[in-house]
Amino acid sequence: MGCFSSKHKLSDPPSMPTTQPKQVQTQEVSMPQTRQPQQVQTQKVSVPEAQVPQTRQPQAVSVPLKPSPASTRPIQTMEDTVLGKPLEDIKQYYKLGKELGRGQFGITYLCTENSTGNTYACKSILKRKLRSKQDREDIKKEVQIMQHLSGQPCIVEFRGAYEDRQSVHLVMELCAGGELFDRIIAEGHYSERAAAGIFKSVVNVVHICHFMGVIHRDLKPENFLLSSKDAGAMLKATDFGLSVFIEEGKRYRDIVGSAYYVAPEILRRSYGKEVDIWSAGIILYILLSGVPPFWAETEKGIFDAISEGKLDFESQPWPSISETAKDLVRKMLTKDPKKRLTSAQVLEHPWMREDGEASDKPIGSAVLSRLKQFRAMNKLKKLALKVIAENLSEEEIKGLKVIFTNMDTDKSGTITYEELKTGLARLGSKLSEAEVKQLMEAVSIYLPHNYCSCSFCL
Repeated sequence: MGCFSSKHKLSDPPSMPTTQPKQVQTQEVSMPQTRQPQQVQTQKVSVPEAQVPQTRQPQAVSVPLKPSPASTRPIQTMEDTVLGKPLEDIKQYYKLGKELGRGQFGITYLCTENSTGNTYACKSILKRKLRSKQDREDIKKEVQIMQHLSGQPCIVEFRGAYEDRQSVHLVMELCAGGELFDRIIAEGHYSERAAAGIFKSVVNVVHICHFMGVIHRDLKPENFLLSSKDAGAMLKATDFGLSVFIEEGKRYRDIVGSAYYVAPEILRRSYGKEVDIWSAGIILYILLSGVPPFWAETEKGIFDAISEGKLDFESQPWPSISETAKDLVRKMLTKDPKKRLTSAQVLEHPWMREDGEASDKPIGSAVLSRLKQFRAMNKLKKLALKVIAENLSEEEIKGLKVIFTNMDTDKSGTITYEELKTGLARLGSKLSEAEVKQLMEAVSIYLPHNYCSCSFCL
């Protein structure tokens, strides 16, 4: 999905004191005895019980008991954990249900609280995928930021973090209303005023994050979810995996984010909180036109277009979009971050105000059609990610183009439904028939834009 990893150091968790072995006792025996288990204890961490063997003697003598050899299974201390606290079994508190989504490191499940029956979302991250110390610290930082922002109505509520031997689990509010674009497409009609109302929720998130000292760094439509399926459901921000705390005077250097939404100063490796305004401006451009402003067939091509910064206001539907809306887009997507509007200034812009200049006139149906195509492209990438995560090693991921070419059995340059279904089955995919059809439907919408399946790009 064009994401890069975020790398910043956090302080190491405090070290644990070394526990002392339990004193071995002697006992008098007159006959051979069966072995009694003696539990070796460590502070706050459960370990396998150690067996204490006894020596068989022909007559009654006093024999010291010998402790069993040390277990070959490593004992995990708090220093070894990701969260820096004792391991817990999340099943004591929640029951994990169906899969809701999948990302680079983890899977999000529906989960039910045992004590109340309330439902939440649980993002489970496999620890074996956290290959570096920095990966582990990034998860810890994500928890810290979500705890810090929790309680804000436009941000997904954080419930708690748990860690067992295999995974780290982040439990948060369940947003059952789906993604932003799904709601727009389902309603089937759209106006500038409606777009302004939606966009105000997006900018409010940016404003609160910056006010509370956080840069999100990965703002995109997929990271905004509706709290419920109700008509007036609140739009909430999620996924703070790339977010950082603002440090006064610091310029950030790491390239992070999703390709379409990356600010030009990120590519120059020197940036601050203004990158969130740029990303929000990209979202506004998509809301008004149905497509991102900087588009190319490759990631490098997208980055080149971002660096050039030329905005298209000539193509449809822009001639029918108000000048006030275009003014706001320009001021949010100015290449110089010092000249870019702040979140407060965006909220005060004439197009954004309640009694502002956003028109009630319906935006052309072509915009909804483009939004549907853009949304389908994202679904395609998510489904492809699911296939990759379930079936392919890192080496095989590098050869993804070859795999898609191999699926194209008739060498036509495109993949039919049967070729896709057969190819996925050969890979051992567990996708259902319905999911394969969804994938094919997304491909049929996405590929006409001079793409072919053999040049499939994540």
